[in-house]
Order: sequence, then C-alpha cells, then structure tokens
Amino acid sequence: MKKLFLCGLIILSFTGSVLGDTVFKVGTWKTPQTIQPFFYDQFLSQKVEVFSFTNPADQKTALLAGSLDMCGTTLAHAIHSASQGQPVVVVAALCNKSSALVVKKDGPIQSTAQLQGKRIGYVPGTMHEILLRETLIRANLSPEKDVHLTRVDFFDMGLALARGGIDAFLSGEPFPTLTVHEGYGRILEYPYYDDSVGTINAAMLVTRGSIEKNSDKILQLVKAHAQATRFLHQHPDQWLGRAATFGTDRIVLDKAAHNMELAWEMDASFVERAKALGARMETLKVIERRPDYDKLFDLQFVQQVKAELEP
Repeated sequence: MKKLFLCGLIILSFTGSVLGDTVFKVGTWKTPQTIQPFFYDQFLSQKVEVFSFTNPADQKTALLAGSLDMCGTTLAHAIHSASQGQPVVVVAALCNKSSALVVKKDGPIQSTAQLQGKRIGYVPGTMHEILLRETLIRANLSPEKDVHLTRVDFFDMGLALARGGIDAFLSGEPFPTLTVHEGYGRILEYPYYDDSVGTINAAMLVTRGSIEKNSDKILQLVKAHAQATRFLHQHPDQWLGRAATFGTDRIVLDKAAHNMELAWEMDASFVERAKALGARMETLKVIERRPDYDKLFDLQFVQQVKAELEP
C-alpha cells in the first residue's frame, strides 16, 4: 500500500508540473549510461522536463498513466511488460553493457560458486537480474534454492554491501566501480555476453497510443535522443562531466567508462537479440508467455532519423 501511495504521489506531481502540450516529459535514471535525456534540450525547440527514477518499473508506471511521453527501461522489463499485455513500444536503444557482480573487498568469496547461501542484491525486471540468474546457473547455483535474492534499489546497493545487509550485488555502473574506489567492494566478475544476446541493456519506451496519436512528437524525441547520443560520443568529457553532477566523482566515472556504452540505433539484428533475451527469460521463468515482438519494437523512428542524420 505504501508503494502504491508513493507511486500515486509521483504521478500526480508529474501531471501537475506540466504546462501545456508543448512540454516534452521524459523519464530516466541519473546514471552515466542513461544520461541522454538530460541533453535533449540542446536539440529541441520545445521545453523538456526530465524526471529521474531509481528503477524501470516506476518509469513505466508513469508512462502508462500518461505522465511521461517517453522513458527509459531495461529491455528485460520491456519484454516482461509486453508479455503481460501492456501497450508499451520500444522506439530506440539507450545503452549497452554496464553490469558487474560485486562482493566485499576483504571477504572470503573468491568465485561465484562461493555465493551459495549468501544474500545477493538485485533489481527485479532488469537486464541485471537476467545476467545474475545466468551467472549463478553457470556456477551450478539455483537462484531460487541456493542463494537469497534480495531486492535493493541500484542507488542503495553499495551502502547495503558496506553495512552487511547483503553479501554481493549485480548492478549497473557506476555503483560497482564506486565500491572498489571507496575501498569496501571488489568486482568478482563481469557478466558473460554471448553472441545471441550480446551486450544489449536498456532502451527508450513509449505507449502504443502515443504513436497512434502523436507520432510526430515521438519522432522529435527519438531524433533528440539520437543527436544527444552522437554528441556525447564525440564529447566524452562533457558526458562524464555532466554525469559527475549526479553525485559520483569524476575519477570513478573515468574508471567505469570502459564498461558503459551509450546507444540509440536499433535494427533487425537488435530485435533478434531481444528475442533471444526473451527466450532466456522464458527458460528462467521470469515471464510466462512470449510477447508479440512485432508490436513491442517499432523501428520506423530510428530508421527515419538515421536517414535524416546520415548522408
């Protein structure tokens, strides 16, 4: 009940802050690999309001409520939502890579197999959850029987590890690198990425209704997303400099940069990798049924933007 109440407050606050239809409302996380919406205003003539969240589920809730025009999501969460019949559509990539499995620096755990019986922090419905489950299975550990999976928001994982609330966590940057830099964490391993799924991680999400009613608006947002991504690729100092304003020291971001990749393009091979991810989610019983991938992914906006931006 408390969570529903808080979500209601979030949605009401978003709705109340919007002044007219000329405002673009976008949700994302305050992390380096999901930073592009904070640069949209450089490429749009209309006002952009960016709202920060700590997990993909709350962003999606605000999107479905009509409080956002577009938001970030993990591909795993998008697939899960679509499998439940929710009218969500992925219109652009957001980031790749970014994950790491972390344990206490001076603890006894030297291999994933030694996590048996331990408490592991994770965020349900994320790519990190899928990678964590697969990492455990490769070490002959059952995610349901051999470890204790503990829900912890990304921004709280380092503190939970330092205080002993959990013994390990798998999350996105810069939190793994931050624990190493602050001296209480150690990266046990980076997830294994095979060719079928690759390094896909997160994407930008809209509703099917918004495409039907406001396709021009979605196109403008996807174009701004592409331009912001390309700009940050060309200006890494501005990328990490702005990310440092989110509260993580620049030296940590420089160390984590090798494990983060900004993205915007999608094509048929991207969708095939997402389908392979969905098949794994079925095997892991994270989803009960296969979503309609033709409805979940809409490549038209990326294709139009690519034709416009590239000679």
